[in-house]
Parts: sequence; structure tokens; C-alpha cells
Amino acid sequence: QVQLVETGGGLVQAGDSLRLSCAASGRTFSRNIMGWFRQAPGKERTFVAGINWSDNRTYYANSVKGRFTISRDNAKNTVYLQMNSLKPEDTAVYYCAASRPGLGYVSVSVGAYDYWGTGTLVTVSS
Repeated sequence: QVQLVETGGGLVQAGDSLRLSCAASGRTFSRNIMGWFRQAPGKERTFVAGINWSDNRTYYANSVKGRFTISRDNAKNTVYLQMNSLKPEDTAVYYCAASRPGLGYVSVSVGAYDYWGTGTLVTVSS
């Protein structure tokens, strides 16, 4: 059974940092695009960051560019999201996602990802 499990969320103050982890099990995701999405209360789920499997090229939403960093460790089947300089508007449930194997580009669309974790809550107080 394929599982993605996110950890690392919590309550922090504005300006603080958090590191989210997403551990995959049930299969290897070395040939999958890995992405992080977030969903704030009452809003749609939106793309935050993604990393390509072939060259580890990374992509970010404009709102987090320069503050967040996505990385992956294929040996551990784990992807990370380092979040610095957090803002109250970063408050959301953060989801890890994996595309179908071999997808050649990082998509910002929810529909491009076949596997999802259950999410971890990040709350940033002002």
C-alpha cells in the first residue's frame, strides 16, 4: 500500500522556521515529481513547491520563493520542505504529493499528482 506521511507541522511565530518531511512507503518514488501543496481554511489547495526526479530542478510559488526550499533524498524515499521567514499567511494544512512515474515536468495542478498524504497543519501567529 502506497503511503505518504507528512510530519513537522506546528505552531510558530512570524519569522520562525519549520522543516516539513514527507516519508513515502509502499514503493519507490525516485522517478516521480514530488510536490508540496497547501490549503488554508475555506480556500482551494494550491501549489507551493515541486522537485523534478530527473535533475532535481525545483519550482516554487511566487508567494514562497526565496523563503521555502524543497529537497529530496531518494535513498530515504523522503522529500522535505524547509520553510523560513514564516508569515501568518503561510498558515495552512500542507500536503505532500507524488506524480505518476516518469512525468517529465513539475506541474502546479492538483490533478497531476496521483498520491497524497493526509497533511500536516502549520500555524503561524503574528
